[in-house]
Amino acid sequence: MNVHALPAHEPVRPIDPARLAEANINPATGLASDYLNHFNEAIMMLEILSSMPDCIDDLIEWQPMSYREHFLTSSQKHRELVLAAYGQAEPEARRQLDDIVDSLNAILLATRAALELNISPEVLTALAKEAASNAKPLVARAGAVINGLTLSSSTSSPTGAPQATVDALLER
Repeated sequence: MNVHALPAHEPVRPIDPARLAEANINPATGLASDYLNHFNEAIMMLEILSSMPDCIDDLIEWQPMSYREHFLTSSQKHRELVLAAYGQAEPEARRQLDDIVDSLNAILLATRAALELNISPEVLTALAKEAASNAKPLVARAGAVINGLTLSSSTSSPTGAPQATVDALLER
């Protein structure tokens, strides 16, 4: 089942590009970069984990959210417009964004699972640093897609890369 699929009953009404821009939605793609805050929060926690070990609980509580889930649960001022625009978003941009988000979620979920293990602080720090360094370029790619830059399929992450990174760190 595709969690990114849209309900078939959503009406299609063209949205004024000026309204989209006012709501921080790219008029060309129909996507909003505010979604990336969900991932930036997790990356920030990974980056400060070594100096603030208490944030591990927040990181373990982090859950993946689809674009729609994120905005459905947000109090963002223009959330209804963001959701309507997503329903009309350029299909290839939405597909590329969903693929990148799947890779981000894989990295963050694999890292979260490893953080729940009883590992040394050194390995914990290395794991968090590696996960953040793998996730940051994906957030940048997602931002590029949202802002109308298409990506070739060669720029996406290999499917096994997130788990392989976690496995390699845990073998140290």
